[in-house]
Amino acid sequence: MYKSNLLFTSLIIAFIVFILIHLNGGDFNIHFNQFIDSIFNYDSNNQEHIILCELRIPRTITAIIAGVSLSIAGLLMQTYFNNPLAGPSILGISTGSSLFVAFSIMIGGTFFASSFGLISSAIVGAIVFSIIILLFSKIVKSQISLLIIGVMLTSFTSSFIQVIQMSADPNALKAFTIWGFGSIQQVTSDQIPIIGSCFLLLFASLLLIIKPLNLLVLGEKNANYLGLKTKQIRILIISITAVFTGLVTAYCGPISFIGLAVPNMVKLLFKTQNHNKLILGCALLGGTVMLICDLIIYWLEPLIIMPLNSITAIFGAPIVIWILLRKKIHA
Repeated sequence: MYKSNLLFTSLIIAFIVFILIHLNGGDFNIHFNQFIDSIFNYDSNNQEHIILCELRIPRTITAIIAGVSLSIAGLLMQTYFNNPLAGPSILGISTGSSLFVAFSIMIGGTFFASSFGLISSAIVGAIVFSIIILLFSKIVKSQISLLIIGVMLTSFTSSFIQVIQMSADPNALKAFTIWGFGSIQQVTSDQIPIIGSCFLLLFASLLLIIKPLNLLVLGEKNANYLGLKTKQIRILIISITAVFTGLVTAYCGPISFIGLAVPNMVKLLFKTQNHNKLILGCALLGGTVMLICDLIIYWLEPLIIMPLNSITAIFGAPIVIWILLRKKIHA
């Protein structure tokens, strides 16, 4: 209990520290009193206020929402599929969301080009591909086989995206290509209330599935014996995972590895299957990791412009390799 409290305290402190560092990222330093003044006495003619309220605060909030959402989505998938290698980017859910966004940006009409149309497309794509993976999981019992199917599904979907790109308008193609690199810089202050409201609603809905998630750790059959209505819970888990993934993908692009790496790090730190602790741990660590990844982009900007997906891959790929090696050693 003491160790768990110490870990949570450390994660909370790290989370707050990196929020403050991120808010003061970039070349232009802003003091705390200026930050408070910009919140309560915003002046559209004040340069510091504009930088904070129109650029830095939306970017920081978006980084937190993206990190928390993808980490929790990954945790839900790993618990449901009983597979530490499950995640939105690995099993093709992010790519499915990207496919629907590709239709929206490069083929869709005015409605699909709007913010609401874009987020709707991303969420529908994530739900459709979540259901596909769920169907495969009922047929294929091997975790590695399901992982391979996810990778093949990603490749198959990527080929359709490439076909769409070949015939797309140059401006739409450019917009989709930049979106595909992953970025939290494109979200505006006007979009934050929409994203924030959806995120808070999703986060609150997790209260409905914490107990079922703890039962699913025992296996679906055992959970059934204990009275869990697995069909309803399955729909709820897939829906929450898909909307979390679709929300982030729509506004920030298909960000890889966060949803896979962070839940495994949290399980390693806390050594528990209690989802009260795991969800909170994923939220704190996921938000912190995303803030750090974006800070690296901040710091490297004078030298080179780095896509967010490059940073998250550098962070996440070694952890995936380590998970595979660890499973092999323990086999």
